Amino acid sequence: MKTIKALKWRYACKKFDATKKLSSKKIKQLKKAFNLTATSFGLQPIKMLVISNNKIKNALLEHAYFQKQITDCSQLLVLCIDNNIDDTTVDAYFDLEKKTRGTSEEIIGKFRQNLKNSFTNKTAKEKEQEAIYQTYIALGNLMTVCAIEKIDACPMEGFIPNKFDEILKLKSLNLKSILLLPVGYRAKDDFMSKLKKVRKPLNEIVIEINDVEL
Repeated sequence: MKTIKALKWRYACKKFDATKKLSSKKIKQLKKAFNLTATSFGLQPIKMLVISNNKIKNALLEHAYFQKQITDCSQLLVLCIDNNIDDTTVDAYFDLEKKTRGTSEEIIGKFRQNLKNSFTNKTAKEKEQEAIYQTYIALGNLMTVCAIEKIDACPMEGFIPNKFDEILKLKSLNLKSILLLPVGYRAKDDFMSKLKKVRKPLNEIVIEINDVEL
């Protein structure tokens, strides 16, 4: 019930208190939560930028349609995908598995090759879309962690990725920005924080299937 209470507490923060900053401990928790997020095959074709610098945030503001959460938040998290997802990505994961778990190539070799073959048969657009899906999983995980840790956040798709990529020089990092998550603490006068959540009744959104003709 503590988790449900935390989820009821959270909302998409519309106004941050620019004078309140997250502690380094809180930021570290978010970094760890991002790293522990589940991804398809465990490949982690995603990265998270943590932006605290006000000059950089101000430069990005225009390209997020002047949404003040960008500048007033404590940190701006930018979820990105790797531009190139190929055999190198697959090898990096399995090599790390061998190092971490001591798994032998005899056990994972066939799976390694099958995964490489799977990616070879996909178009660049298909691989990019799969990576984008992973950023949404990470976003959901981060939002839940934020709620539990009493960190305010505002998930955002409303920005111009190409402009963010240009300002943050993401091309040199082989990255592409996908989602934003400003984090910090809500302002006392953010009227949205006092409003009731608008959600459908459980019986309208959750369907239990116990019997079906097969």
